[in-house]
Amino acid sequence: MIKPTQEVPELKLPLINDTKWSLYDQDSKAFTMLVFYRGLHCPVCKNYLEALTKKLKDFSDRGVHLIAISSDNEERAKKAGNEWNIPELPVGYNLPIETAREWGLYVSKKTSDKEPDEFSEPGLFLIRPDNTLYASAIQTMPFARPNWDDILNAIDYVTKNEYPARGGE
Repeated sequence: MIKPTQEVPELKLPLINDTKWSLYDQDSKAFTMLVFYRGLHCPVCKNYLEALTKKLKDFSDRGVHLIAISSDNEERAKKAGNEWNIPELPVGYNLPIETAREWGLYVSKKTSDKEPDEFSEPGLFLIRPDNTLYASAIQTMPFARPNWDDILNAIDYVTKNEYPARGGE
């Protein structure tokens, strides 16, 4: 498990817009936010990422870079990008299951033909510009994810009050 204030592992992924993304190349003012989602098969993920897309400017205005990440292959990830209302959202794919486990994400096996053989469950990570973990929220299933307005309010509070990372002991 990655603890707050620890350096996180480098993460490099292809994006559905045919470019590459690297965590260590991000030059955010406040945070880089990683939003791990289950994949194309998940209607809860679709709604969650569509709601995030409506808040992209709010996060950008606060100096937050972000990316949505799944273990989906290229075909499934690009299908989600085309079918979901997430046109400006950076979407990374091909997250190896081993890497998902390194980040502390839960992994599930398929229970229907709509799902890939294995996929990671949701997680949200706020990474400081020095590549250390500030905060995380990890779920075992698609429900009960952090609300985007709550995250934005927390970022405002943390930034204004220089609130330290907690839970690293």
